[in-house]
Amino acid sequence: MRSKLALFGVVLLLASPAFAAERGTLVRVASLYLSPDSSSTKLADIDRGREVVLLETSNNWLHVEAGITEERTVTGWVLAKGVVFPSTPNGDKILYGEAVDSEDQASQRRGRPDAAQDAMRLYYRVAEFFPTSALAARAMYRSADIRWQIEKADISTRPSAREREAYLRQSINEQYMKEVIKKYPGTKWADLAAFHLIDNKLCGDWQGESKCPVKEAEMYEKYAAEHPQSPAVPEALYDAASRYAALIEIYKTEEQAKKSDESRTKALGLAQKVAEQFPESDWGARAERLRYLVSQNIPTYGNVQQ
Repeated sequence: MRSKLALFGVVLLLASPAFAAERGTLVRVASLYLSPDSSSTKLADIDRGREVVLLETSNNWLHVEAGITEERTVTGWVLAKGVVFPSTPNGDKILYGEAVDSEDQASQRRGRPDAAQDAMRLYYRVAEFFPTSALAARAMYRSADIRWQIEKADISTRPSAREREAYLRQSINEQYMKEVIKKYPGTKWADLAAFHLIDNKLCGDWQGESKCPVKEAEMYEKYAAEHPQSPAVPEALYDAASRYAALIEIYKTEEQAKKSDESRTKALGLAQKVAEQFPESDWGARAERLRYLVSQNIPTYGNVQQ
């Protein structure tokens, strides 16, 4: 009886004028029907995180305009359960929790198909529907991060991915990372978003020449200098150190002994900095390994064997 009264209260609330055309999203896959009756024609399924716009209610049904894909919108009826609106109590936590669960599903070998895309949409809805939530900045970044990783993996499989110059290959869409930076400036989420943007400036294949690793090392050092509080600083410094370590051998092939020695000094200095400042991190351990290899004159790039 209590659950029926609660549902009745929700339906009455949704039927009020204040909820006209309210936007919401789903934390379950829901069937969309032609009329408020599950025996009527089924029009489509609405995936988690897809947006719905409330048009009207009828008993325990909602008449909605639902985004089925990015391009396709369908109007129909859906059961009034599993739909989260900006007015839903603890709605930000509910959506965030569903996003985390979906992301976990995506990481499992037999996880739910398209769970990563579900998580991407759900995280974004947290920030979109609950902009003042303590979870908003983190959720927007995690949505952008998932989208970035999906696009990055796709682009890496294309022949153009091995082109030396970055402008010769397709770039990862920067829109969502830049949105994080714009909406949450000065936060660690903005710093992490800025770190991702470096990906679009990296070479696909160095082709054994010094130009690319020099440019990339400088970009990573510049990032660390401009974002000193970023959680990505140890990774950026390690990435710079690894480029200088590679340049030791590359400059030898270019017969530039002085620059080879300078690169060795820079690689050792940066690796030591990471190892000492971030000793408990994975990057600290990797930097310690890199420092050992360089100090032992063990090549870290190319096919040189000793």
